Amino acid sequence: LLATSPIVVVYATGVAVMLGIAVHRRHDLSFGLAVLGLVTALALLPLVSGLTPRQVTPLLVVDDFAVLYSALVLGAGLCVVLMSRGYLNCRRCQPDELYILVLLCSAGAAVMVTSQHFASFYLGLEVLSVSLYALIGYRCTSRRSTEAAVKYLVLAAAAAAFLLFGMALVYSQTGTLRFAEIAAAGSGVLGSGITLAGFALILAGLGFKLSVAPFHMWTPDVYEGAPAPVTAYIATVSKAAVFALLLRYLPAGDGSAFGALRLSIALIAVASMFVGNLLALRQQRLKRILAYSSIAHLGYVLVAWLAGGAAAVESVTVYLVGYVVATLGAFGVITVLSARPGDHELDDLEEYRGLFASHPALAATLSLMLLSLAGIPLTAGFVGKLYVVVTGLRAGLWWLVGALVVNSALGLVYYLRVINTMVRSGSEPPVTDRAPCACWLGPLVLAALALLTVALGVWPEPLIKVVHAAIP
Repeated sequence: LLATSPIVVVYATGVAVMLGIAVHRRHDLSFGLAVLGLVTALALLPLVSGLTPRQVTPLLVVDDFAVLYSALVLGAGLCVVLMSRGYLNCRRCQPDELYILVLLCSAGAAVMVTSQHFASFYLGLEVLSVSLYALIGYRCTSRRSTEAAVKYLVLAAAAAAFLLFGMALVYSQTGTLRFAEIAAAGSGVLGSGITLAGFALILAGLGFKLSVAPFHMWTPDVYEGAPAPVTAYIATVSKAAVFALLLRYLPAGDGSAFGALRLSIALIAVASMFVGNLLALRQQRLKRILAYSSIAHLGYVLVAWLAGGAAAVESVTVYLVGYVVATLGAFGVITVLSARPGDHELDDLEEYRGLFASHPALAATLSLMLLSLAGIPLTAGFVGKLYVVVTGLRAGLWWLVGALVVNSALGLVYYLRVINTMVRSGSEPPVTDRAPCACWLGPLVLAALALLTVALGVWPEPLIKVVHAAIP
């Protein structure tokens, strides 16, 4: 019970918020319970770390790897809840249910990162996905938000069907759904046509969740239509949880039986990098720029993952930490600036013109996050990208690393374009001159994320030690 207590606490907090709404609907109460639950779950993780490794039924395994990724997804969920307070105060929709949905998403993601069985992974994934359907459509007066929710619902259902059918094919050949037992099935079983077809379907379903090319079509529309704090959640927690599965599952085998699949993943990585960066160059909305940017970043991460072994796990984890921090910060700035009466969000690039003059602290924070995503030195993003490049070179993935370097240069172009827009002034007063709703929590979270971005870029050794110790 203690080993799974963080997951239990998050689920119990969701029930407590529901009961609180039934008794007395009050924004402060729902917000306070959600924050208390996530903080308690995070505080329990050091205690859980002393019990690792511990198997909890054949479905879950609580080890240092699961603790690390649980901290990442629960910490990101806490940031989203804190940033949502001011945003929701200015909206006409009821705010309380958003906290329930974020708690359910976080619990589902925590189940995913502790899974050692396809059944538990799929259940966690569906808890996460079904909650996201409602979160994406939470801007109740926005037709674009409803459209984004319907698109995600239809495509996520198709991805779930791919996953289930792929699991069925793998089970028909291996007789098990446990990750370690599948990896130990032998090259004869794993190399059969039916098994490879099953793995291909599973990777297609996971490719949708990761929004890598060619499964990325939903990403810009959903990012643009969803509320800004929800977009931050989609871009970070859901992808980190899926990558935890890939790191735990596929490195268990040496990949020799999956030559065709590995080549396909390499092509997906290159396509994601070029599609994400080239299409981002054409965008005029910040959310869509960050959406295509996330597609490219997942391509970068796949380069390290394809290297295989413990070095790949370490590189991917370091990169994901920097990516999660920078992405939360970038969408956090959008959230804080969009905390205004009405349903409009500041998304068009022209609305950010003159931001350095009107809100210098927010403009500096957004610039720092974009530079971290670009991999500029003295930021967390630089450390993560350096790890990926070194890991790829050691594995002999020269052409993938070359594509990564070229696309990093392309990415810098549109990141600098956003910064140039914030510096540039015009004859008319900027839209951001209108003061957002007063709430100190959003700026406080942004300040913490900015400090963390710089700290990890200047002194990454503590993070590297924690990641190295958590590698299974």
